[in-house]
Amino acid sequence: MSAAKPNQIESFYQEAEAKHLIPLWKVTAKLLPPEPQTKVLPYLWKWSDLRRMAYRAGDLVPIERGGERRVLAFVNPGLEGKYAATHTLWGAVQIVLPGEIAPCHRHSASAIRFIIEGSRSFTNVDGDKCVMSRGDLVLTPNWSWHDHGNESDQAMIWMDGLDLPLVNDLDGIFFEPYPQHKHPVTQVNGSEQKYGGAHLKPTWENPPATRSPLLNYKWEPTYDALKRIGEGPASPFDDVCFEYLNPNTGGPTLPTMSCCVQLIRPGVHTQAHRQVNSAVYHVFEGRGHAVINGQRFDWERGDFFVVPPWAWHEFANESKEEVILFSVQDTPVMQALGLYREEAYTENGGRQQVSGSFGG
Repeated sequence: MSAAKPNQIESFYQEAEAKHLIPLWKVTAKLLPPEPQTKVLPYLWKWSDLRRMAYRAGDLVPIERGGERRVLAFVNPGLEGKYAATHTLWGAVQIVLPGEIAPCHRHSASAIRFIIEGSRSFTNVDGDKCVMSRGDLVLTPNWSWHDHGNESDQAMIWMDGLDLPLVNDLDGIFFEPYPQHKHPVTQVNGSEQKYGGAHLKPTWENPPATRSPLLNYKWEPTYDALKRIGEGPASPFDDVCFEYLNPNTGGPTLPTMSCCVQLIRPGVHTQAHRQVNSAVYHVFEGRGHAVINGQRFDWERGDFFVVPPWAWHEFANESKEEVILFSVQDTPVMQALGLYREEAYTENGGRQQVSGSFGG
């Protein structure tokens, strides 16, 4: 075969472009890199900013049909204007003031709420009024009618976690407002009564197959589980870390998102590893730091930070007080597609060399 002349190959490329074709040999390196080349950046949002701006939004923005929710969403600066904390996960803080009810709606994106501040508020999921307090995890599975209300005399703030970016990228998003402002309540804490018992489930119901039938995971038993480990052995990478489970299947709470809570005990500095999943972390208690791809991120109670896919990360608690982190992760998606893998950092005793600090 004789070598093509430059003008011939250029003409070939121009014709391919005009016919919406791409020669694979021109883009192989981009399509098939040796490992993930994510645009997601590690980033940190400070609670001092989030709380102040949430209360300011409470003064400025009413909750009413049209606005739907008073939410401040995290925008990852590496994603070029995409409204997302990571490529698959939405993270945000939401505030509901005393006496308010956020309008009822449903959508094909699944959501979780982790309560940061306040009590005596609720999320009504398909008529089940889930009463919420600080530290509770509340699910709103996809296509479930839900509204939020505050029956206390103080503002309620929680973390929102959704698979909205993933569902949007899959062109699977649907949204529908409820005909009335709020959904009728048919039971209070019904899912807890039926599925809140350890290793027990009601025989008279067939629970949903794709998501957890338990909607409200209360803080007290969660914290008790963390503390029961005491000084015993735990994960070298996450210290004492538990995943919230679907009590029916033993799998993740939702098909697209897993939720985890971890205790980093005083004086613990974990080893680094990396995973093919992304995560949004909330610092529920304490202060410490993470090292993500060699960059140090110092955080304290209330802060949020992102760990991108295939990013080396480790955690450290140099104080005498416990650190508790809550996270939402896209691990179930990667596992379901057979894409999940993880790797331990083996150099320098399992810890990264720190090359800089976030914001420094």
